[in-house]
Amino acid sequence: MKEVIKVVIGEDNDTLREKYKKGLEENSCIQVLATAKTGKELWLMMQEHQPDLVVTDVLLSEMDGFSVMEKAQQEHANAKFLICSSVQSDTFVQKAMLLGAEYYMVKPVSVTDVQKRVLDIFAETVSNPVVVNTASTAVAEHMPKRNKYMEERITNIFITVGIPAHIKGYQFLREAIKMAIDNPEVINSITKELYPSIAQRFDTTASKVERAIRHAIEVAWSRGKIENINSIFGVKVYSNNEKPTNGEFIALVADKMLIEG
Repeated sequence: MKEVIKVVIGEDNDTLREKYKKGLEENSCIQVLATAKTGKELWLMMQEHQPDLVVTDVLLSEMDGFSVMEKAQQEHANAKFLICSSVQSDTFVQKAMLLGAEYYMVKPVSVTDVQKRVLDIFAETVSNPVVVNTASTAVAEHMPKRNKYMEERITNIFITVGIPAHIKGYQFLREAIKMAIDNPEVINSITKELYPSIAQRFDTTASKVERAIRHAIEVAWSRGKIENINSIFGVKVYSNNEKPTNGEFIALVADKMLIEG
């Protein structure tokens, strides 16, 4: 298991760059190997240090964050990417996700939240932040691959139906779907178990989780991508005038992924 997550930071704002470094290193599981002010410096630091994770903005001089991600793909670099950017454009979010970003966080963002996302990304490989009870070694070895597939599939579904990554409901809905996949019965206890569990993880309230998920679904419907939504499920589930409840949408996506295996 990984003892320390090795991180390189790309950020052109001197104050924010130092804030990220100091804040991330407050957790003993995270080690910041280097920081960079430009995209070119970031790529050089990645080559030199071979980090596990790159925390970066996409708006960097000399070489933007997308170019760095593309070069990482071309060179088969193993580093994961966590994007922190002030740009809320859906085009930017989708491009970052397609290039392999694990999360896209919209500034201003607290260092505490960045730290949480870093630990989320490596939850199955870091020894102390998360404890997972498994029935066998085989199950434990399968978890990282399974969770990576789930994350990618959920992200693709959200992009297709038009749920933007920068709103709170995006993260809450992602967690809700993963919970429903792991335990389908949780849908029957959505207010007593699902919302409170997500609220505890994100240090908020169950009512705020419920409202944020509702907002995320309403955003998707307001964008008129109903055909995309129906195409995912293979049948005409909804029309423009029909919106699913939170539980219905979570259950539909979870069931779809369970059927796909």
